[in-house]
Amino acid sequence: MSQRSVVAAVCQMRSGEDVTRNLQSAETLVRDAARAGASFVALPECMVFLKSEGERSPEAQSIAGPWTKKFAGLARELKITILMGSFPEAADEAGRPYNTTLLLGPTGERVAAYRKMHLFDIDLPGLEHLKESRATTPGTEVVVADAGFAKLGLSICYDLRFPELYRALSAQGAEVLLVPSAFTDRTGRDHWEVLLRARAIENLCYVMAPAQWGRHSANRASYGHAMVVDPWGAVLAQVPDGEGFALAVLDFDRLHRLRAELPALRAKKL
Repeated sequence: MSQRSVVAAVCQMRSGEDVTRNLQSAETLVRDAARAGASFVALPECMVFLKSEGERSPEAQSIAGPWTKKFAGLARELKITILMGSFPEAADEAGRPYNTTLLLGPTGERVAAYRKMHLFDIDLPGLEHLKESRATTPGTEVVVADAGFAKLGLSICYDLRFPELYRALSAQGAEVLLVPSAFTDRTGRDHWEVLLRARAIENLCYVMAPAQWGRHSANRASYGHAMVVDPWGAVLAQVPDGEGFALAVLDFDRLHRLRAELPALRAKKL
């Protein structure tokens, strides 16, 4: 490995309505990935709970609540960095929590939090009608975090369709773009890999996309295919189906060599 690199893992889950089971699955994946050599482990969106829209969801928690404490303790125990993919964080308006992703450092410290900015409101024929904005408060801040081994740009799922966000993240120094997701099965088949590779190529960044997979309820299913993409757009690792994780080495010496050889980020006009 190069002088500046990290072994990273993207996890794939099939969260449902059983919060206890979901949290246990997430913990098992983190432990297994760390045992396999990962020092940075990323979990998917809706890691705590995922069911059809309108179904009763768990009570939102503060960013310092029991869910965070559980994974902060795990990060501290394993001495690794963990991305809590996303969970409902209590907001000012009751019943409309933030969809929040949280980065935890190897001593259990909260490194950064990002609240999903672009909310998933769609109405495709034959697909479950989804209107995330009905029950979620949107975030407003672009977040780049220094994790020690690299600068990480935070985002969540539907954000992936808005390239201007990722341009802003790379402009603030991001070397890895994090996209914890619960991409729908229908849209994922056509758009998931294409969009992830595009964001990597456009910004000459690594992209880590932990994902939800499989059927969560009678009319809600996720595409899966959690993956890691390199700055040249190559898929380095992928979880094709089922719950599990995939490992990849993120080589930041190579990233900066590619940016020097293809200086598109310096050449941009807008």
